[in-house]
Amino acid sequence: MTKHVNKSKPKPKPRQKSNSNSKLRITLKDFVKANKRAARLEEIQSHGRPVEIWTITHKSKKAYDRNRLKRTPLTQDEG
Repeated sequence: MTKHVNKSKPKPKPRQKSNSNSKLRITLKDFVKANKRAARLEEIQSHGRPVEIWTITHKSKKAYDRNRLKRTPLTQDEG
């Protein structure tokens, strides 16, 4: 006797629905995100508008910068 082999893919198990009794896991990432959001809302309420923070510092033109030198082509006088 030969057995019939089912070659089709197995059906995925249905997902269990979460009940209200299940515990919620709060990760560190979620905690930080919630604190940032709360701080921003508090800041908006105290100032009446979102406050912008400039994070780019002034770059001295006297400092050596290889990339800036590469961007500006050197001009040579023909003659």
